[in-house]
Order: sequence, then structure tokens, then C-alpha cells
Amino acid sequence: MKEVRIELPQSIERLELHIFSDLHIGDPQCDYKLIKDRIARVENTEDAYCVLNGDILNNATKTSVSDVYGEVLPPMEQIDRAVDLFTPIKSKILAMTRGNHEARTYNKEGIDPSLVMARQLGAEDKYSPEGVLLWVSFGESSRRRSEGRRTTYSIYMTHGTGGGRTEGAKANRVAQLASVVDADIYLHAHLHLPLVMRESFCRVSQSTRSCSMVDKLFINTAAGLNYGGYGQAMAFKPSSKKNPVLYLNGQRRDMSATL
Repeated sequence: MKEVRIELPQSIERLELHIFSDLHIGDPQCDYKLIKDRIARVENTEDAYCVLNGDILNNATKTSVSDVYGEVLPPMEQIDRAVDLFTPIKSKILAMTRGNHEARTYNKEGIDPSLVMARQLGAEDKYSPEGVLLWVSFGESSRRRSEGRRTTYSIYMTHGTGGGRTEGAKANRVAQLASVVDADIYLHAHLHLPLVMRESFCRVSQSTRSCSMVDKLFINTAAGLNYGGYGQAMAFKPSSKKNPVLYLNGQRRDMSATL
């Protein structure tokens, strides 16, 4: 499993994390204004950072279910557009994964558009196609302040697969990530349903031979698509474009997400 360790400044009291996924750049329904507004918020907010969790590109191919003839940008220009959009905040990208849309080219030709994009953004070392276990340390723990100890959170992110048409089926898909790895936060995409939920978990410590009750936070992100096109043709329900924003406390372990 790819692990990425990020050390951010001790001066951060609250970290704001934005999750970009399912933007589908190149699709006629792609909402570029929404994408630009979200990127501008990250750029203009001092303690805001982001992750890219797949399907940044629409990447329709002749053998895919997407309409290759309806694309407004060919795949290479989609990469260029994405790089241009994210360049202003490339230093704030903490991790990247690949989505099923980018995987179309890799599965057929062995070329990974997401890796090309990661290299151009200087984030290749933070990229994994399957998923990333992200460790983020920042702030100054109120319990270990004399030692200058930062507060650390573990975040497991993957684009995801499958799902179902009902909200319950999609929520189950997100919750299943807890069976993959023990983390504080789970980031899932693919389902186009903005979702935030919590579960309690009894975490075992081998070193102290004890256990403690902790909360796990599960987040599924929305898509940056207006309604129409393939989604309408397949009779999918319109989905909200409102994306969850994750907030992490740097002085004590406290995590929350808002829609």
C-alpha cells in the first residue's frame, strides 16, 4: 500500500482539506466554473490543501461507455487543461489517485494519464493509481506541547468502484473501506453522491495492551457535472455538486466535514 507522509507547519490550528474527484474534464457537462471556484478557495485560503481522487479527466475512448464523439476536448488536451487548472495550487496537493475513467487508457494501451498529470504537477511521489494511505501532521498537540509534537491524522483515499443506484447501497460501499485498513478518515469517490457519516471503532494498541473507542469519518464526494448527457440517457438521478470539506484540528484530535 502506498503511504504518503506530509509534514505541515506547526502554526496551522485548523487544516481545511478539499477533495477533487469526478470532475470529468472534457465532458460537455463539466462545470468549469465550479472547478475554478473551488481551486480559487484552496489558493486563497492559507491553511487549505487538497487531494485529487480520480476521474479528473473524462477520457472517453472508442471502447468505453462514454460518448467519444461528444467530448469537447481530446484526451491529451484534457490533461493539459487539468494541469493548467491545478498549477496555481500544485504545492498544496497532498496526494493523488487514478479513477476508472483514466484507467481506460491504461487498461487498453498501458499509458496512465493520471501519472502524466501527476508528473507535470510535480506530485509523482504523492501518486498511486490504486489508493493512498496519507499521514498528515501539523499544528501542535495540546497534550504534548512541551515536546513540540504535531497532531497526526491517517487518511485512506481511493477512487472506488461499483456502488448501486440507491443511497443505501452507495453508503455501504463507502463503509466497506474500513475493512481494508484502520484509518481515521476514509475518502471515496466514483458514486457521485456527497456523503458524510461516522462510525465508532475500538482501536487496539499492541504497545500498551489496551484499546480505546475512536470515531472513524467516511466521506464520499460529488461530481462536477451538470445534469444531462450520459447520466440522463441512463436515467440516473441528478446528483448534487456540493462537495464535502474536511476540517482537522491541529491542537487536539478532532475531525469534521461539512456539506
